[in-house]
Amino acid sequence: MTTESNIPPESSLVEVSTETRDMVNREMPNETDKVKNETMALIEAIKKRAQAEIQGASQLTSDAYLTAIHEARTAVEQNQLFDKERIEYTMKLIQMDAQKNWESILKEISVFGDRLSDAAKAAWEALTAPRSDDNSNV
Repeated sequence: MTTESNIPPESSLVEVSTETRDMVNREMPNETDKVKNETMALIEAIKKRAQAEIQGASQLTSDAYLTAIHEARTAVEQNQLFDKERIEYTMKLIQMDAQKNWESILKEISVFGDRLSDAAKAAWEALTAPRSDDNSNV
């Protein structure tokens, strides 16, 4: 029996990008396949989480756009399309809302990026730290 059999089955199902595989092999050339595989799975999970966060942030912008379109359609239906003051006011609100959403997106991405960086550093330190128990002979 090898230590490789201790890898959970779901870890082997993670699709690893060539970029991730190359980076792990370059940065961890002396590690076991188990450590490399777990590191690659962790990196891929972090990448997927980052993509999900970015998609969520873009949904905020999409919602603001849909709201603006709805307001414009309502104005057309109510024959208020040519009320210049209302159009300017609506555009100002849309601009303020878009700016607020954009700043929120940037803040969320920045915070997530910091957390992602911290998580990657912690994972790297945990994987490369010398072990206190002397299992280097195993």
